Amino acid sequence: MTARDFRELYERLRRRTAPPAVDGRCGALRHLTPERVAAAAGEVRSGQTVSLAAPIDTVRGPDDPEPAVHRMTGPRPSDIGSDALHFATDRFAMNVHGDADSHLDALCHVVFDDELYGGVPASTVTAEGARRLSVDLLADGIVGRGVLLDVPGLRGVPWLEPGDQVTPDDLAAAEAAQGVRVGAGDLLFVRVGHRLRRTVLGPWDTAAARVGLHPRAVEFLAEREVAALGGDGNNDTAPSAVRDVAFPVHVLAIHALGIHLMDYLRFEDLVPACARAGRWSFLCVVAPLRLTGGTGSPVNPIAVL
Repeated sequence: MTARDFRELYERLRRRTAPPAVDGRCGALRHLTPERVAAAAGEVRSGQTVSLAAPIDTVRGPDDPEPAVHRMTGPRPSDIGSDALHFATDRFAMNVHGDADSHLDALCHVVFDDELYGGVPASTVTAEGARRLSVDLLADGIVGRGVLLDVPGLRGVPWLEPGDQVTPDDLAAAEAAQGVRVGAGDLLFVRVGHRLRRTVLGPWDTAAARVGLHPRAVEFLAEREVAALGGDGNNDTAPSAVRDVAFPVHVLAIHALGIHLMDYLRFEDLVPACARAGRWSFLCVVAPLRLTGGTGSPVNPIAVL
């Protein structure tokens, strides 16, 4: 896609869907009405719960130069073997927007044309945190109908290779093959097989090569009025499909449409669960941390079938 084509797509999406930015359940979450949340509860049949998050990685690797840090702070060696009461305690730190761990991007995460989503000035994000559009807007979580589209399954391969792109036609074909249709207010999850490839072949430099959505696939999200998007990769390809725009899907989804993104999820437990159930939709509960001023959060979405 040329830079001009990208700009035209960006402006078209922004004019079509983005309301003036206000704090609260703004952006694409406006599609997730209380009525649609209540209807999503009807997706529960067996009561089986499935995590859509990957285990947090604490080992340095080519895609994770700053891994999460987990340190035990207690009990002390002198506590072991004593009869007194003690507690096991620990501390945890994470680079939220890394390329290995499952996380959610807040609407303040993407700065483009010196603005955030909805024309909010970029200056509202400072060293003290984000004063607007931060992840604490999701304090009550995101609960709705989740839909998983398995693109490698559609193509008959275990995973897509880095550099490949998921097109709008791929999404529509996956719907048809799986007998499901993405609708207004849905939480859409697109599997590209990144996590399985990493497990089987080992980690690699995903900043240089990864699979994701083609920018025009974001038009599919707008047309269907998707409330949130999650992928088992970064959702953006590398190298980028657009010259001089490294993360076009992030720009289009977060900045133009106000869609919260979830990156580096894991669907290897969900795929067989959906296949056994014979359906690819489910109740989904997303509960990020209540982090005032945060640009994102570790996340563990839960599918309830």
